[in-house]
Amino acid sequence: MSGLVDGVWQSRWDPSDHDGDGRFLRKPTRFRDPELPGPAVPGRYHLFVAWTCPWAHRTLLVRALKGLQDRIGVHFANDLSDRSWRFVQPTDSPHGHSWLYELYQRADPAYTGRVTVPVLWDAVEERILNNESSEIMRILDRLPSDAPPLAPPGLLSEIDAMNERLYHSLNNGVYRAGFATTQDAYDEAVTGVFSTLDAMESHLQGREWLVADQLTESDLRLFVTLFRFDSAYHTLFRCNLRRVADYPNLRAHTQRIWELPGVSQTGNIEEAKRGYASIRAVNPHRIVPAGPLRPW
Repeated sequence: MSGLVDGVWQSRWDPSDHDGDGRFLRKPTRFRDPELPGPAVPGRYHLFVAWTCPWAHRTLLVRALKGLQDRIGVHFANDLSDRSWRFVQPTDSPHGHSWLYELYQRADPAYTGRVTVPVLWDAVEERILNNESSEIMRILDRLPSDAPPLAPPGLLSEIDAMNERLYHSLNNGVYRAGFATTQDAYDEAVTGVFSTLDAMESHLQGREWLVADQLTESDLRLFVTLFRFDSAYHTLFRCNLRRVADYPNLRAHTQRIWELPGVSQTGNIEEAKRGYASIRAVNPHRIVPAGPLRPW
């Protein structure tokens, strides 16, 4: 796996680690501060993200839906290569870095591990507070806002149960299918992907949201995978039994969220598709698929 070892970049390009049977294993993130160390004043806290990454996308969604754009800065590192994520524009990095791994080095000169987005950065303390997207979502959701909470305390048990189901078989399941190195590992993963899509299609029959009767972070977790599914996972990751376009309720759910105020500024499907096409392990010649046309 590409990453930093004792603060030195190692460029062996492989998007995943595997068990002995060819199953993709996602490594845990390391920076896990659960709270901001001070008030969210403009200029202090920053998100480092990429259009390709669904884990980064869901933090952008919380930022937009909670109206935090003036308090949480955003920087894009959109090009994925064998030297991690690259900042395309000099203004994307407040420190003039070319590569995201340099931000990790700045935070910890002896860091060993993967270099991933999203990153929640504290400009005052000059360190990475958190690089686990699920925890960043909760941190942002707890900030003062006129918008309703996306993880209200009274619904947390239902939200956490739904999140757990979505993560293992769908959000991460598409990666387990795409990065599988044996037929058995692929078959197991792709079966779970479509079992969950079928279940979510049934669950959304006659309802707008996954939990109770309101938008929650579970809806956002489902959305970021559905948003990329037909353009990337169906083709490049071989999750090709059906498309989201074939599921009326899932298609409607995707469109419903896309039309919420601010959401359309959080996703760029052409950039996301280009990013997935750059992963040599699944697309060695980096050919970007022409389609599909979006059904919503």
